[in-house]
Amino acid sequence: MTGLIDSARDCKLLYSNPVQSESAIILLRSKLLAVANRLGFPEMRRENMALVMSEMVTNQIKHAGGRGMIQIWQQPGPTLDIFALDFGPGIPNLSQAQEDGFSSVNTLGKGLGSIQRLADEAYVYTQAEGAGTAKRWTGCGFLARFRLRHFKAPHADAPQQVRAEVGLFSRSLADERYNGDRIYLHAGSDTLRWLHLDGLGHGEEAQKSTANLSLHLSPDASPETILAAVDHQLQTTRGAVGVAGEIVYGTRSVTLFGVGDMHAHVVVNSDTQNVAFAPGVLGREHKSPSAFLAQFERRALVITASDGIRRNWDHANFPGLFTHHSQLIAYMVGNIMGRISDDQSLCVASFG
Repeated sequence: MTGLIDSARDCKLLYSNPVQSESAIILLRSKLLAVANRLGFPEMRRENMALVMSEMVTNQIKHAGGRGMIQIWQQPGPTLDIFALDFGPGIPNLSQAQEDGFSSVNTLGKGLGSIQRLADEAYVYTQAEGAGTAKRWTGCGFLARFRLRHFKAPHADAPQQVRAEVGLFSRSLADERYNGDRIYLHAGSDTLRWLHLDGLGHGEEAQKSTANLSLHLSPDASPETILAAVDHQLQTTRGAVGVAGEIVYGTRSVTLFGVGDMHAHVVVNSDTQNVAFAPGVLGREHKSPSAFLAQFERRALVITASDGIRRNWDHANFPGLFTHHSQLIAYMVGNIMGRISDDQSLCVASFG
């Protein structure tokens, strides 16, 4: 099926390590250039990536006292993402910090501006220290994205005014080889459909449970029929929990059907609706799938998550985050709210 995204193939965490000193640049540069070369990026663009990575490391050392990490991700396309997350004081005035020549530590102050110029896309979210509601996190998250020039986004044929924007996060327990969480996604000209699964347990058997299910995500299948077909196929496995979702651009509608310990969140402006699903296990015993259906006149954000992501977060914890790019949201929530005792995955889709 053309336009199909499979997180096991297309969403890979290739590197994740803390940054405590500028000596980290040597290993990071070597890993980054090797990955970029394998994906087919030309030499000049690989050097741009290395410069962006160096700026991110320098920023973390100077402003966050080494309390941060750098990740390298492969996303659909292929697309290469460099994501930097720190746990420092944050940036009180982001617009001022993005101006060339501004610096709070008496340097040239070109870091943020150069990241934005060298990357194909660049996004930043910050939460500064200060009075107010207790925060789960303060610091900065930077995303620099590099796409192969010939790549066409799978949702590019959608009407411009309602085109969906998707962010994926999928990380196995302890970054092991096998990942029981899996997201299949198909972006067509008029709909976005996805199947988000969490195989019971973790490791090789959990991954086997969620493999080879993409055929059920056919263009004419509804979320209800997708989930029913998956339920039938999983009867010979240890089973999984899951959510089938659909966004129809023309009607600006969202449909979710789910079974088991998954959760979803629908965000419109500053309002969040949390969605739980029917108890049970697909392929085993479960109640009738829970359904969520809604239509929206303005931009909406739909997040589905496995139980490897804590569900007790809201706007108060991440003020302003949910107006940002879907991929930045996925990295921020996944890294900060992920459980270290399970596989972790998020699908973040915004439209309108």
